[in-house]
Amino acid sequence: MSMARRLAKEEGIFIGTTTGANISASLKEAEKLGPGKTVVTIIIDLCLRYISTPLYQSL
Repeated sequence: MSMARRLAKEEGIFIGTTTGANISASLKEAEKLGPGKTVVTIIIDLCLRYISTPLYQSL
């Protein structure tokens, strides 16, 4: 949930918790690989399902 909220606040990208976990895992993998490497992930999510849930009520 924290990554989903972070992306909404910092990047204007509204996603669900599963996609937030996907992004978190991608960032951790990028740290392990180090500079000069590229990590690609796919976000297939719509915020419409989550806007009225507790996920985004604190924004």
